Formats: sequence, C-alpha cells, structure tokens
Amino acid sequence: MLVLNPGVVTHKIPLYPNSRPVKQKLRRVRPELSNKIKEEVMKQIEAGFIEVFTYPKWVANIVSVPKKDRKVRMCVNYQDLNRASPKDDFPLPHNDVLVDITAKNHIYSFMDGYSGLKNAGATYQRAMVTLFHDMMHKEIEVYEDDMVAKSKEGESHVCILRKLFERLRKYKLRLNPAECTFEAKSGKLLGFIVSEKGIEVDPDKIRVIIEMPLPKSEREVQSFLRRLNYIARFISNLTHTCEL
Repeated sequence: MLVLNPGVVTHKIPLYPNSRPVKQKLRRVRPELSNKIKEEVMKQIEAGFIEVFTYPKWVANIVSVPKKDRKVRMCVNYQDLNRASPKDDFPLPHNDVLVDITAKNHIYSFMDGYSGLKNAGATYQRAMVTLFHDMMHKEIEVYEDDMVAKSKEGESHVCILRKLFERLRKYKLRLNPAECTFEAKSGKLLGFIVSEKGIEVDPDKIRVIIEMPLPKSEREVQSFLRRLNYIARFISNLTHTCEL
C-alpha cells in the first residue's frame, strides 16, 4: 500500500477528555446493497486501506449515499466519533477566490483524491500546501481532495501534468481515476463551471432552485436562501416578488 510519508503530514484523530466510545447498533441494509457493500469492503481490505479488527471500542455503520451518476457511494457514519474529536482549524481556500483565479484558462484537468474522516480535509489541505506550494495559484489549485491543473493558451498542459504526477509519485499520493478528467476546455469546480470564457452557473443547481417547492417553514426558507446565495454573485439586482 502506498502511504504518504509521515514526515510530510500525519492524520491524527484526537479525542476530547472523558469522551466515551460509541458502538452504533447494526443498521439494516437492503438486500440489493449488501453485495455492493461487501464488494467495497473487500476492495479496501485488498488495497490495504482498512483491516479486520476484533473487539473494537468504536463501531460505526456503513451508509449508502446515491451519487449524481446513479451509482452508490459507500460511506461510514462517523458522527459519534466526530463529536468526540476536536475540529482541525487549518484554513481552507475561500470558494469564490479559488473559482476566480481558476477561470479564464485554456485547458483544465480535474482530479480527485481520497479523503475521509472529520479533519481529513484539513489534513489533506495541509499536505497539499506542503507538497505543492510552488505550483499552487500558478499551475494548479487545490481544495481538500479536489485538484485542478490549468494552463493558458500557449502553455504546455502536458508539462504541467508531468510535473504534477512526478510530485504525486514521489510522495506516494493516489488519485481516484474514476473521478478524473484530463485536458478539458471547461469543467465543474466547487459548484461552478469554469472555462476560458470565465465563470458560469451550473445548470443543475439552477434547476434545483427552480423546481424547489414553495417554502412553508423557517427551515425551508433558510434552505432556499442558502441556494439563492449561490447565484447572487451573478445577479446585480434581485427584484423577485415573494409570497408572504
């Protein structure tokens, strides 16, 4: 198994004092998902990402999460462990700034790495800053486990990718090939579409807003406003008439 050099960064899960282990009750799983869960577990055991452990103090259920492509992602319900672990406040890039400095390039490659538990994103970002500080905001942008290589017209995108891959190989980092797209003219980044023309709204997110039912509770109104904030930067004057 390839492992990031601990001398670069190490992911730790500290626990609050007096926190007590939690063993979640076994959750029932639909029969059609049982084989998918088994397949995913065996895949991760064979890759060395997880191992069989007897008499665990913490037990968490596997949860199936539907993906946009109608496939199923197998996740683990680490809510109890997350509550017992303090948050790592390593700063992440500001979404709007990252999207702004990524847009208006000629060629893009979108890559996805592997992340997981609470604070894993912060650990991942810390590692990326350590390993790619000389390439960030120039040839690549990184937000947790999402990585974008970019090049303007006249620049060699292949040379940038070769430099990036050599660095990934040197420090034993892996990408998820199923979630990677290379040498594209445009692509999705943090909910927006970036291209040489600039920044555009993701039509899928607009469709969700349009098809939302009329909010009937405070929570639903808050949800609507959060979604509306997504497109606020593209609208100079919001003058919609809303029902009371």
